[in-house]
Amino acid sequence: MNIAELIGETTEYDKKQALELKRPKSWCKSVSAFANGIGGVLVFGIANDDTVVGLEEAEHDAEVISEQIKTRLNPIPNFNLRFHRTENDKKLIILEVYAGNETPYYYDADGSLIAFHRVGNESVPVSPAKLKELVLKGTAASYDSLKSKYNFDDMAFTKLKSTYKQRTGNQFEDSDYESFGIVDENGNLTNAGALFADESPIKHSRLFCTRWNGLDKAPGIVDAIDDKEYSGGLINLLQDGTDFVTNNSKKAWRKTADGRIEMPDYPERAVMEGVVNALIHRNYLEVGSEVHIDMFDDRVEIYSPGGMYDGTKVQERDLMRVPSRRRNPVIADIFNRLKYMDRRGSGFKKILGDYRKQSQYTENMEPEFNSDNDSFLLVLKNLNCVKKATIKSDDKKATIKSDDKKVTVKTQESMNKILEYMILDKEYSLSEICEVLGLKGTRTKEILKYLIAEDKIETLGGNRNRKYRRIQ
Repeated sequence: MNIAELIGETTEYDKKQALELKRPKSWCKSVSAFANGIGGVLVFGIANDDTVVGLEEAEHDAEVISEQIKTRLNPIPNFNLRFHRTENDKKLIILEVYAGNETPYYYDADGSLIAFHRVGNESVPVSPAKLKELVLKGTAASYDSLKSKYNFDDMAFTKLKSTYKQRTGNQFEDSDYESFGIVDENGNLTNAGALFADESPIKHSRLFCTRWNGLDKAPGIVDAIDDKEYSGGLINLLQDGTDFVTNNSKKAWRKTADGRIEMPDYPERAVMEGVVNALIHRNYLEVGSEVHIDMFDDRVEIYSPGGMYDGTKVQERDLMRVPSRRRNPVIADIFNRLKYMDRRGSGFKKILGDYRKQSQYTENMEPEFNSDNDSFLLVLKNLNCVKKATIKSDDKKATIKSDDKKVTVKTQESMNKILEYMILDKEYSLSEICEVLGLKGTRTKEILKYLIAEDKIETLGGNRNRKYRRIQ
């Protein structure tokens, strides 16, 4: 049976072989997670290996499911129960849980009061920061719209005013403080206002920028070529971040018959969109984390705390059709008024489009977007960087040719072993590949560099969470 046909277009689902009457929490936590996220489907009567086993007393089980949800979930989410009979006459229960507007939805029983959310294919308790976000969502509020603990009269907004004048030609009036959301209807400074103040008092609204020496953060003779820590209002952070990338980049050019073609390492609009998205969509309830820009020889990584606001993984979405859902609508509106973005949620499209129109662009230079529940990572490739395999000069064993680069027979065997192990489009960690080869990480990385140079595999994510994927 094809589960995709059974559950429809939903991307979130869970399955249970049977209804566990004595352990209702085992499946009620998925109901909580789906209601707190984008909704989902729970299928009863299917084993973990997707074998259809069916339910002997489906009608009775459906009554129990409905009753348990009403007594153990608080508040009660919207759901729909239906039966499904398979071709071999097995009966299943399909429980469809809808995304809720009264978050958080708790499992409230057995002396427990726990809200769950989805992490991969599991339902796990939410973190304190995520719980705060769910509470705000349930009250139709956002962090940036709330009254801050700071006094409006103690703040200056000269940067906001001058940028507004420069980018729009309009004068910033006193009445704009409220229309922009800098203050609420009672004149109280909002969190958005505190974040846009010249000297923002919100200390964790910072930007860490590092130009690393090489392709990763591994220690060497010189770890970092340039390193900056920026604080202040969001406009300053945006300008400082883009300037840092510009100052640590090069711009090549190629002469043509009627002029020349600019060939930047990184398209200016793509960098701007990447930093804007990081500042707008980050989770400001995550106090112990900041936005990071890490530059390497072959790429720029822009990290921000907080995953996709709707709980999905961006790498599993069609980037050209991602709808705009804003964690911080007031901040987004201000950046829109300053003409740094628009309300249509087209940032991903602009980043991809800016890359694709560059003269040196190839498919393996496509920007990468990755997210989980707590973080978002954008990887921008250096358009002027040609990857080269690392060859050990002291390797004196027999060699064979591979894309005009000499590698040992043993290395080639290891490369073939990796390619045989990898399934197309599936991601693998370094530890998994080390286990296949029976080698340590350092040697395995050297072998992987050959495959990367030959465009057989590609890397995904940052150094800490790097994955490898076969592409041919």
